[in-house]
Formats: sequence, C-alpha cells, structure tokens
Amino acid sequence: MQQMVFNLFPPAPATFDNFIAGHNTEIVAALRQFLDAHSTKIFNPANTTSFYLWGAHGTGKTHLIHAAADNARMRHFPFIDVKADNPFPDIDQPPSLWLVDDVDIFDDNAQAKLFTLYNHLREAGGALLVSASLPPAQLSFRDDIRTRLGWGFIYEVLMLDDEQKIKALKDYACTKGLKLSDDIVAYILKMTRRNMRSLTTLIDALDGYSLSLKRPLTLPLVRTWLQRQNNNPATR
Repeated sequence: MQQMVFNLFPPAPATFDNFIAGHNTEIVAALRQFLDAHSTKIFNPANTTSFYLWGAHGTGKTHLIHAAADNARMRHFPFIDVKADNPFPDIDQPPSLWLVDDVDIFDDNAQAKLFTLYNHLREAGGALLVSASLPPAQLSFRDDIRTRLGWGFIYEVLMLDDEQKIKALKDYACTKGLKLSDDIVAYILKMTRRNMRSLTTLIDALDGYSLSLKRPLTLPLVRTWLQRQNNNPATR
C-alpha cells in the first residue's frame, strides 16, 4: 500500500522538549550547555565559538536548529536564523548567536562571509550553530574554513531505527496520556512519513482527535481518521 501524503497539519514548533533524541541524548544536553554558556556570558571569548551538527537527511538537524532559536527567544537572547537565499545579511547590530542550517550548500561568496563571521564571533565571544550533511573535514570548503569549524564541538546526529522509533512514539504518546498499541504504531509507521518530526506531529493531531471524541485510540479509529485526512482536499 502506498504511503499517505502527510500534509495534515502544520508541524508543532520545534523545541528541545519535543525532539525525540534516541541515540542523540548527549547532543541535546551538549547543545543546551553551549547555549547556556553563551546566553549568560555573551562576550566571553573563552567560550567555544561553534557547534557543528552533521548527519543524513531526516535525522533532526533542522529541528535542533529551530529548537535553539526557540531556546534563545525564550531567554531574550539576540540571534539570527540565517536563510540560504540571503546568507549573512548586513545588519547594524549583529546578534551574538547565529544559526546556519545546511551550511554545506553555501557557494564561495557565502563561505567567505562565513569565514569573516566566525572570526568576529570568536573575538567577541559569540556563538555559531551550523548543520551540514558531512563533517567539517569532508566539506568542499576552503581549508581555513574547514579548520575553524573543526575547532568547535562536532556531533553526528544519528537516525533512529524502527525499534527506537516505536519506543520513542510510545514514550511521546505517554506524555500526552495516550497509550499506543503495537498494531497502531506499526500502522502509523507504514502509512505516514517516517521522520520523527512528522510522526510526533501526527501523534499531536491524534491526541486532539481522541480528546474531541472522548474516546481512546484504537486501530480502526486511527485507520479511519488517516484515510479521511488523506482524502480531504484541504489537508493535501
């Protein structure tokens, strides 16, 4: 059976709390500590300048970038989330935290700006959080840029296997008071996108559906709801 298109609802805002860590628990803890150090000692040059996330598509790197933005926003810590189509915009008062997703797609001009930015942040005690599909040493960048990115924290974000996804989904559902049977989880994994952001968004939606009906989730209920959403033009 073909997978249903998962365009049901906008994903919930990415936070550290709704990131399903699996093998990546150490990364989340280290990233929190990195942000703590820079938010409380903004201009301390002793702080490690960069935090580098790398891994395959769908491992959650972008989620962690957005979670860092959420964390900074809650602390009123100035940051900028760099967009690929406008890397490193000119601004009067550069923030102390820069978030750069998919740095490996940057062209020569963007790489040069990244080099300048890194040096500025290192001198000022600022912070740079970046993600890429490859570790710094394998980037097709200038040697001086690869070297600087290699000076900071480097973590590979690992994909969850199916067994971990099943446990993660059940654990996440439990936080909402939902109990997912094995057959429900198996059906969800078969019929929807398998990245954790999509799966947790689906659990959020099923939680709301269950509450609206005041009924526990059963496989027929989940199957009917998913099929209804798939056939609804408004959710495509």
